[in-house]
Amino acid sequence: MGTAIRTRIVRIGNSQGIRIPKLLLEQSGLNAEVEIEVEGDHLVVRTAPRQRVGWDEAFAAMAACADDRPLDDFSTTAWDAAEWEW
Repeated sequence: MGTAIRTRIVRIGNSQGIRIPKLLLEQSGLNAEVEIEVEGDHLVVRTAPRQRVGWDEAFAAMAACADDRPLDDFSTTAWDAAEWEW
């Protein structure tokens, strides 16, 4: 474990929170978005996982293999051509 720093719980609007000292933020690598979880009598704060990581590369690979086509057949009607606006 690292150095423990004592702080207080403070009111923030209708909620309560803690101020995390700069030293602890630098040591932890936490950034703007975090997850908070309760484990027993501890609050665990960790960096939130980035959503959709790698999707751009996966879509590019699918396009290179011509695997980015719809799986089901679809057909347009005269109504689609005349009435529908995108």
